[in-house]
Parts: sequence; C-alpha cells; structure tokens
Amino acid sequence: MRILGVASATAALALGVAGNALACNIADFSAVASCDSNGKGVITVKDTDASGKEATVTVYLELNGADSKQVGEQTVKGTKEGATVSFSEDWAPKAQYRIHVNANNGQVNEDVSPNLTTPDKACTTSETTPPASTPPASETPKPSATPSASESTPVQSASSPAAPAGDNSPSPAAGTSNLAETGASSSTPMIAGIAAGLVVIGGGAVFFGMRRRGASKSN
Repeated sequence: MRILGVASATAALALGVAGNALACNIADFSAVASCDSNGKGVITVKDTDASGKEATVTVYLELNGADSKQVGEQTVKGTKEGATVSFSEDWAPKAQYRIHVNANNGQVNEDVSPNLTTPDKACTTSETTPPASTPPASETPKPSATPSASESTPVQSASSPAAPAGDNSPSPAAGTSNLAETGASSSTPMIAGIAAGLVVIGGGAVFFGMRRRGASKSN
C-alpha cells in the first residue's frame, strides 16, 4: 500500500507539472513594431501558448507614462509555433506601446514586460506629394525661339503715312509745303500777277501803236 501511495503521488505531481507547463502565461506573448509591404507601420503580437487558450490582446500608445490612445483590440489562440495578430499603426520612432493580455478567464491579466519601443526610423510610405513650389515640367514656360508679330513688325505712326512701294524719294519734312518739291514758293502767285499785268500793258501799247500808224497813213 505504501508503494501504491507513493506511485499515485508521483503521478499526480507529474500531471500537475505538465498542466502548469501547458497553462497560458504572460511569457507566451511578445510584440514587435515593423513596416508592411506598402511601407506603413504595423504592430504584431505573437502568442506561443501551446494549450491554445483564447486571449484578448489590447494595444495602447504610451505618453509620459500614461495611456495616450487605444490602438486596437483583438483575440488570438496561441499555438506551439506561434499565432499572431497585427495592428495597423503609423508609429513614430522610439515611441512606446503597452501590450495588455487577458486570457484563460482572467487567470492571465497583465502587460507584456517591458513595453514595446519602436525602431529609431519610421516607415516610409509611397504616397509622397511633390513640393508645391516646384511646378511640373509640362507647365514650365519656355522662351519663344521666334519673336512675335508685335515684336518683329514696327508700329507705324498715324501722323506719318508709309511711303509707297518703289518710291525712293525722301518724304517731305513736317511743316513744309508740297511746293518745295517742285521749286515753287509762296511768292509765285504775286509774280504771276505782275507778269499778267505786263502782258496786258504790252498788248495795249501795241494796239494803240497800230491805230496811230493807221491814222497817219490815212492822212
């Protein structure tokens, strides 16, 4: 009987040790901050509880030793190889996150220690916007190789008409009469009047002279 009692006690102790080895505990959980294939931040929590107990994992962002915001909450059933849950989070470099685990009907209700500290360099997303001060190449104005019509054609003054084609004679200066080009001047009408008067006087003299000669012949 004594031998049977010792054997039973040994078996119970072995079963207890095995049960404790398979029980869920906080040491089965770990967390890491990384970047996904799109370059966005993600926090991954891994559960290596071989007993497969369901656990609720909650992630908090820490600021000055207190919870700043709740990133998210998910449930996970651990495996010997490790089951994971991921939380999308645009984490900043060297930020701290508290990972809380509640499993096995509250038998595990504590934080993963120590808190998760993110890497020194943040993720780089592909959604980058070009600086507003740099215009696209298609909108950059280019200098024109040929001058415009307004630059190449001189504007003629309305007060001085253009010289006709084929006429190489100089245009009359402003303020002068067209008579200057023909040799006439402003005294031409007076000279013409004097000449006409002399012609009339001469004609009258010839007429009276002929009459006098005719009268002397008749006498």
